[in-house]
This record gives sequence, C-alpha cells and structure tokens, in this order.
Amino acid sequence: MRRSAGTLAVVGATGQVGTVMRQIIEERKVPFERLRFFASSRSAGSTINFGQQTIEVEDVDVADLEGIDYALFSIGASASRIYAPRFAAAGATVIDNSSAYRMDSEVPLVVPEVNPGDAARRPLGIIANPNCTTMIAMPPLAVIDRLFGLERVIVSTYQAASGAGKAGVVELDEQLRRPDLVRLTFDGAAVAFAPPQKFPATLAGNVIPLAGELRDGDTSEEEKFINESRKILGLKDLKVHATCVRVPVFTGHSIAVLAECRDQPRVERLVAELDQQPGCKVVGLPTPLACAGADAVLVGRIRRDRSSANGVAFFVAGDNLRKGAALNAIQILELLLD
Repeated sequence: MRRSAGTLAVVGATGQVGTVMRQIIEERKVPFERLRFFASSRSAGSTINFGQQTIEVEDVDVADLEGIDYALFSIGASASRIYAPRFAAAGATVIDNSSAYRMDSEVPLVVPEVNPGDAARRPLGIIANPNCTTMIAMPPLAVIDRLFGLERVIVSTYQAASGAGKAGVVELDEQLRRPDLVRLTFDGAAVAFAPPQKFPATLAGNVIPLAGELRDGDTSEEEKFINESRKILGLKDLKVHATCVRVPVFTGHSIAVLAECRDQPRVERLVAELDQQPGCKVVGLPTPLACAGADAVLVGRIRRDRSSANGVAFFVAGDNLRKGAALNAIQILELLLD
C-alpha cells in the first residue's frame, strides 16, 4: 500500500503545468495529509479550490517551508535555482520540472518507466524531470535499446505552442481568431497573420524550424534532447542529432525518430514489446489531438529503415503538459511513496 506524502507542496501551482499537476493529484488520489500551494507574489493570497478544500496560495519567497515532505516544482529554471535548494534544506524532497538541475551529476533525471532506480540517489534532495520533448521519446527508445542495442538516434520534433508557455498559446490563438489581421493574396502567394511576439516567426499557418534559443548552431531544445537522452538511457556515448520545430498545434508534441541499432531490429517483436511497455501505446496514427489528455505516449508508423542495415523508424506523440511534464513528476512522487 502506498504511504502518504505527508505535507505535499505544489510550487508554481497557478501556472500552466502546475494547474495540470493539481488535476492529476486529484485524479490519481495521491495520498497526503496536507496540501500547500505556492506561487510568486503576484498570485499570493489568491485561493484555489481542490476537492472539498479551498487553499490559499502562498508567496514562495517568504513562506515558512518547515514540515514540507515533498515539493513538486514548475516555476522555471531561474526560480528553481533559488527556491529548490531552500525547500531541500528545509527537509523536502524536490521534484523539479525545470532545466535547472537536469544535467547536474548529483541530481537524478528520471522517467519512472525507464530508469526508476536512479531516483534512489539524490544527495541534493532534488530529482529532475526531463524536458517534455525528451520525455515523450524515452519509453519507446528504452525498449529499442533493450532489444537491439541503441547506437544512434536522429529526430525531428513537432512541438506545440504550449511548450513555450501560456504566452505561446495566447499568441497562436490570437493569430487564428483575429481575421481582421489576416491578409489574403488571391494569386495564392501568401497568407499574412498578425506579427509574432513570442515566437521568431508567425506560427499560425506555418512551421518554425527553430524551437528554443540558438547556441552555436543547435538550439537549446535540441541540446536538451541530446544531453538528456544520454543521461536517462545511461548511454553517455549515444550519437544523437535533433532538429526541433514549432508547429501550429496548441498541445501535444510529436517526434519522427530514426534509431540505428547494434543488432538488426525486428519490427514485429518491437511492436509486441512496445505494447507491453508501461507508458507506451501502439496506435495506427499517433497525433497531437489523439494524445491530448492521455497518460501514455502514442507510437505508430513503426517500420524498418530501408536506407541502413540496422535502422528502425517510428513516430511518437505525447501530451507535453501531461506526461511530458506534470504526470511524470507525480509518477516520480508515487515511485518514492511505494
């Protein structure tokens, strides 16, 4: 029987991912004795209904942190670097959704279906949640590595506007909803939308082959996928190439994956094993709409790569706010409570 989380904190409780965390805690009936919500001073003093309770949001900067057993964080990397050590020093185990600690050698980076044992060693009192795009690819890639020996991964991602936060969702919504700002040219040459603010180019009716910030050719999103994949899978020399693309989808990241293996992959065996892998579901057509609200990532278009001897290709889609962020953090918590 799962033990109680004692006093459980959600830090960033009013944000996009924090809202989903609250929903999943209630859905999965995570056992706790007391639930506390934290946010910045802008939201402090507001109230949130949770089940039969009305809980006041506390200011994370000034609140008394004593007595907190577990803290689910989703407040961004800069804030996590400030507040996660404070919660840990006060005795809480922190599960952090930001990029702040993912590549810290003293912080485990955990996907419960893939590397649950890594959560046992946490000398800083912090466990990191992977980037939402990385997370979605991990369950199927772990199966491929176990069966055939993973040597190289090439991915193209199709990342939803919500991956850039509420501002990304608002910008796409406004571009799609304001026809007064749409200019049509009837020779079929172009459609112009409202100018972008959050993204480097207009997202509506478009795709942007630049997700994240450029860093010496690759973007921050591409670097996250490369480095986090190696750490989660325990393959420090894994060859990984990523191209991260923003697409006009509200929620749900998708990834086209080409995996090159040590041994020749058998598609039939891979499909059978993926269907048994926790966190995976094999479907005919994995799409962002199909995965919205789903706990599992959807895997399809599984086929041999005819251009190489030991390659296999597939397409995977996952809810970036749910399994890509909030659910994985709560599954880590459940892992610690079992």
